[in-house]
Amino acid sequence: MEVRMKHLLNPLDLSVEETDRLLNLADSIAADPARYSHCCTGKKLATLFYEPSTRTRLSFEAAMINLGGSVLGFSSANSSSASKGESVSDTIRVISCYADICAMRHPKEGAPMVAAGKSRIPVINAGDGGHQHPTQTLTDLMTIRSLRGSLGNLTIGLCGDLKFGRTVHSLINSLIRYDNVKFVLISPKELRVPDYIRDDVLEANHVEYKEVEKLEDVMPELDILYMTRVQRERFFNEDEYLRMKNFYILDAEKMQLAKPDMYVLHPLPRVNEISVEVDDDPRAAYFKQVQNGVYVRMALILTLLGIDTSNL
Repeated sequence: MEVRMKHLLNPLDLSVEETDRLLNLADSIAADPARYSHCCTGKKLATLFYEPSTRTRLSFEAAMINLGGSVLGFSSANSSSASKGESVSDTIRVISCYADICAMRHPKEGAPMVAAGKSRIPVINAGDGGHQHPTQTLTDLMTIRSLRGSLGNLTIGLCGDLKFGRTVHSLINSLIRYDNVKFVLISPKELRVPDYIRDDVLEANHVEYKEVEKLEDVMPELDILYMTRVQRERFFNEDEYLRMKNFYILDAEKMQLAKPDMYVLHPLPRVNEISVEVDDDPRAAYFKQVQNGVYVRMALILTLLGIDTSNL
């Protein structure tokens, strides 16, 4: 039985069973994308990106085109009626007249939820401020599962900007639902995870975790290392950003401290936090992650539109 739901605003909008079913569909698409190439013929995806994006926006567009559908939308607030003062609520009412499904990225936390309340088509949160990024999380889960065979029994290090990193917040919320997942939170004091993640998610669910500052100290114990960049756009003070931006740099020397089967993920874009010399290490999985993002978004579009793929 296919999952049918109206919107995806938070990774927890999907139960563990629904998540696994969606990931299974993504795996099936990855194995033979051509089988799904006409599933969305005649359907339109609107990409409403009020904030810059390369991977997420183009990944959504590639996903819809791969399914045989078409794409319309805008890539910045300045190229939309938001520059004239139009509200998110009015924009989504208009877009509902043009498209069958939409993906929205917005700098304000909660904007996709506001849109979902007024929309007549499924709304996918493609990132809202420092809050959530559910489709990146699904991509991360698919990648981890494909590398390790399951989503349980692992120690994952989350490194970098854990305060503003919406990908980190979403991933923690999702992974705590699997058995025996331990978190190592690697960040400077100024960029530690917010209290609501530490207290209301990790502590409240009795999840094993520790907070450290030095990446080298914990490399040997990690199964997955999830690197993130320090996000310039989240800082109000340029000097503060410049002080923090090179706090962590993963290089070949640090990789020597890791297990032979410890994989490195990154939601990208990277700046300096992963040296290009790591790209040739077989444990570098961040470009595989990018490819998986297309398959996950194909699976999500099919799921939210309620398209039956059982006969393919």
